[in-house]
Amino acid sequence: MRFGIDRLLADPALRAPLAGRRVALLAHPASVTQDLTHSLDALAAVDGVNLTAAVGPQHGLRGDKQDNMVESPDFNDPVHGVPVFSLYGEVRRPTDAMMDTFDVLLVDLQDLGCRIYTFITTLRYVLEAAAAHGKAVWVLDRPNPAGRPVEGLTLRPGWESFVGAGPMPMRHGLTLGELGHWFIATLKLDVEYRVIGMEGWAPDAAPGFGWPVGQRTWVNPSPNAPNLWMARAYAGPVMLEGTTLSEGRGTTRPLELFGAPDIDARAVIAEIRALAPQWLAGCALRDCWFEPTFHKHQGKLCAGVQIHTETGYDHAAFKPWRLQSLAFKAIRRRYPDYPLWRDFPYEYEIGKLAIDVINGGPRLREWVDDPAARPADLDAITDPDEAAWAEARRPFLLY
Repeated sequence: MRFGIDRLLADPALRAPLAGRRVALLAHPASVTQDLTHSLDALAAVDGVNLTAAVGPQHGLRGDKQDNMVESPDFNDPVHGVPVFSLYGEVRRPTDAMMDTFDVLLVDLQDLGCRIYTFITTLRYVLEAAAAHGKAVWVLDRPNPAGRPVEGLTLRPGWESFVGAGPMPMRHGLTLGELGHWFIATLKLDVEYRVIGMEGWAPDAAPGFGWPVGQRTWVNPSPNAPNLWMARAYAGPVMLEGTTLSEGRGTTRPLELFGAPDIDARAVIAEIRALAPQWLAGCALRDCWFEPTFHKHQGKLCAGVQIHTETGYDHAAFKPWRLQSLAFKAIRRRYPDYPLWRDFPYEYEIGKLAIDVINGGPRLREWVDDPAARPADLDAITDPDEAAWAEARRPFLLY
């Protein structure tokens, strides 16, 4: 199969509308061609492409910031001599000065298919800025490695944030190019927008179910996104950022596992299986031990649970958001007074619990903390959101 960047480079007709226009690239470390050339280098080498700027999202153009909420500075690219602007530094929305450096912004970002992944919000912000400044945005489309499944509560009005770009569930099942069309329709933007689509993407086909296994090399789109298995599970373990539990940062398998020094992982797994065995389908759970080298519980031995999707994986049955929610419920039942929720300024949001910001409202936390609430109660409030989104996104599917 071919990604958008490869099609743009190979086909002069696709590039023709760029003639005579100043071009900027929004990219990160996974913005590479099929032969692993970074898109910035590849575009700079093409005759007729007037590259005048580059832009980096969270973690930077070079992926140099390991942790969340660590800002990247602007700098001048030493190879191509163009300014590189940060959209996760002093600003998260493009400034007038940034917008003045180009006519067309090419967006070549590998997404993970989860609402909380901030590249989605960055896409929204650049579309809004482009509409205001009369600029064009082209998305060079890439796969959603989590495929088409939909899962999670829809973000509620008033809960928009840098990890909540709009009223969608946690797993949205769209590509970035498709999301651009949805943003434009939802926000009623008047903007020149184009998607350079993929060829041969098969989101329902084994073994990748979204990622072309054996055809494309995985490159980390952010420092703690090391493999396809993490991408599959991400919509669940990412909620751990709003808790005192480790999400595995500081280990070699971040966001595939969770744990803490003061829990019994085997007991938690047993509680999970007793509460809602149907939410464990499609994956395997394994109790483990790990010692984070940085971040939460640094240098402490943690009892943990790893979510495995490498073998025995059932793409349609796997529900990582429900599984992680169930783990929180199991811990709350096993340890009623456990200080589960982490209270700190999360992604520039003050006065709201991080777990609520992550979920676009308090309903997941309230379900976890309510001793009488059962798995069926979470399904009852989540199923309608998922069904509504599956229908709402239908007009924007390109593949």
